Parts: sequence; structure tokens; C-alpha cells
Amino acid sequence: MAGSSPFGAQRYSTRPPPRLRVAPNPSGGGGGELTRCVPLRRIHRVAAISYAEYRAMRRFPALDGLRAIAAVIVVAFHFGGPKWDWVSGWVGVQLFFVLSGFLITTLMLREEESRGRVSLRSFYIRRIFRILPVYLVVLAATYALAHLNGGGGRVRESMPYYLLMVNEFAPNSAFLHSWTIAIEWKFYLVWPLLAFALVRTAFLRRIAVTLLVIAGLVALIPFEKDWPYWPIHYVSILVGCLLAIVMHHPKGYALFRPLTRPVVSLAVLVGFVAVHLSLQYWPPAADGHSELRVAVYAVAVAFLLPAMLTPGIPTKVLSWRPLVFVGERSYSLYLVQYLAMTTVIALVPSYAGHSTRLFVGTTVVGLLAADLLYRWVEQPMIGVGRHLSGHGKAAPTPTPTTPTPTPTPDLPVLTPSGDRR
Repeated sequence: MAGSSPFGAQRYSTRPPPRLRVAPNPSGGGGGELTRCVPLRRIHRVAAISYAEYRAMRRFPALDGLRAIAAVIVVAFHFGGPKWDWVSGWVGVQLFFVLSGFLITTLMLREEESRGRVSLRSFYIRRIFRILPVYLVVLAATYALAHLNGGGGRVRESMPYYLLMVNEFAPNSAFLHSWTIAIEWKFYLVWPLLAFALVRTAFLRRIAVTLLVIAGLVALIPFEKDWPYWPIHYVSILVGCLLAIVMHHPKGYALFRPLTRPVVSLAVLVGFVAVHLSLQYWPPAADGHSELRVAVYAVAVAFLLPAMLTPGIPTKVLSWRPLVFVGERSYSLYLVQYLAMTTVIALVPSYAGHSTRLFVGTTVVGLLAADLLYRWVEQPMIGVGRHLSGHGKAAPTPTPTTPTPTPTPDLPVLTPSGDRR
């Protein structure tokens, strides 16, 4: 409206007026709904991320940092001993699960919107070449090392479980920690069929289906058991899926948009850390696990992820290059941790009786091995998968099982830069 301004007049004696940036409607509506101007020097401090800005994002830079922290605390849980119980590393895999559900579902929703449908063939090819090459290499190395140490029989006994991806039911062996990969693998097989082949484009219908599946899985959980029954892990993944579905819709995104204000996002991060550290004080189970804590933690992660979209202090910290380095290699680090531990003890036998040194040594050796796997196995095989799936060469995909889409000219690429463990 020429000749008038809703912002009123401002006078500046010696300094020029601040640069103004048009900020979107607080409701999180479309990019054309403009209601106010905010000084550019304040925009990163006060402004929430609009729906249009969220949909345009090609990277979620804080996710690699989250993945790095999750991987390291898992190693601390396995090898750090009682001194490291306070980090509650056992729950780190739940962070991976929620991330996987959120990223995979977001990628498929954007592909569906861009192309009209999700190519299941391309999806499965990319998943196969994303997950299996490193998995099989580490499995073979685990068997070889166990055989040299006289324990090959146990790994051989469990091999059918590992090859069929039902690791969670395998007898105890040096590769038992790979149960998480089996959980995600079965999720990748079923979820695209359920949410994108049988239920197409309907927002409320997808919400209803996801909630029904979550309710069904919760009903299967034997709460009287000390160890959480396997359905609870699928609940964590589905919490991430539900978050992605809600945030993909303008009205759904508006519910989470306040969390993207930098000040609020910092408060959310502090609250999440408090929840994480409080897990050790929850009613204990015999082995340190409980279904209730897993469910609460998954919901806490779901609130954390939207808060990590804003370019504030939390995102800057989690995007620190060393954290990104570890996060990109977290899948391989997770897989090789027991091989790394065995190597550390073989080189420095005294570390076997010192939990902190063993944890640190395992992390360092594991990262060295993970870097080699990342460069020589993960990345080349991801490229092969993209080629075979009919997609052209794209920007490098970060880490493992929290997938990254194959880029196309009309489909935004999410990177956690955006992948997993």
C-alpha cells in the first residue's frame, strides 16, 4: 500500500537505518504471508524458522553432531564401566532410531510431493548399498578375529541370524551389538510399503496409521520383563516417523515452529540434557533398561529435533567439525567397536582392567578403522547404489542408517548433514 507504513517512522541521527528482513507469518504459513520486518542483526537471535524455510532446507547440520555424541556414549556404555554410567549410553541407540524414522520419512514425503510417488525400487537399492557393504565387511572381520582367538564357533553359530537380519535373536557373540542394524533393516522393509504404497498422500490417514501401529507395538511390550521387548525399539523409530509426517504439513509444522526460535531451542536442548542425565535415577531394571525410559526418551528426542533447525548456539556447537567428522563415521564406528576393543587389549593388555582407558582407546582405534571404512567402503558403495537406482551422482552422503535421499534436480537433499550411526 503505497504512501503508508504499518511500522511507523524511525529517526537515526548519525547511523543509517538497520537492514530489514521480511519475516514470515508467525503461524508458519506460506512464504507469501508477510506481516512484519525484523532488523537483520536480530533475525538469528529472535526469529523462528518458517514453514517455507524448513521445506527448503537441504541440510540438517546439527544431526551429525547428535549422531556423534550418541555413538560415543554407546561405546562408553559398552566399555567405560560404572564410572560412565552417568552418561546413560545404553539409550544412545534410541537417538539413532528416532533420527532414522524422521529423516527417512521426511525424504520419502519430499520425493512423493516432488515426483508424485516414492520409487520403492530405488529406495531399496539405495538402502542395500548403504547398509550391507560395511555390515558384511565388519561381520567377516569379526568372524576372522574370533576364529583366531578361538571363539569362531560362537560367531559361526550365530551367522544365520546375522545373514537373515534377525540379529536380535542370535546367541551371544562378538557381533551381537548389531541387533540395532537388524531392527532398522526390518523397518526399512516394511515402513515404505505401509506408509507410501498402501497409504498415499493422505496426511490424517498417515497420522492415524502411525499412531495405530505405535499403539499395537506398545500393547505387545511385556512390561513385567527387565529387558525391553523388541517392539519398543520400533516405537522409537515410529516416533521419528510421526514427527516427520506432522512437520511436513503446514498446520503440523506450526505446532513445532516455536521450538525453532534460538532462545527456545537453547532451552529445549538444556531440557533434553536434563532428561538424558536423569535417566540413571529412574526406577531401575536389572540390566539398566526399562520400557518407560525408552518411550520418554524417544519423545524427548522428537522435541529436540525441531529445535535443532535454527542457526543458533546449539546448532553451531553440534556442527563443530570434529563432531561432524565422528557423526559421518558413526555407523562404521558402531559396527567396529568390539573389534577395536579387542585390538586395544591385544596392544595394551593393562587396559583390560581400566575401563576409562579402554573406552578412550576403543573410541580412538574405532574411529581410525571407521574412517577407512567410510572412505573405502561406505562412500564408494553409496555411489554404486545411486547409480543402480537410476539417480545421478550427488553430494556425498554422511553416515549410515539414518538415510539420506538420493539427490535429483527436483528433489531437495537432506543431509545431517543426514544419515546414521
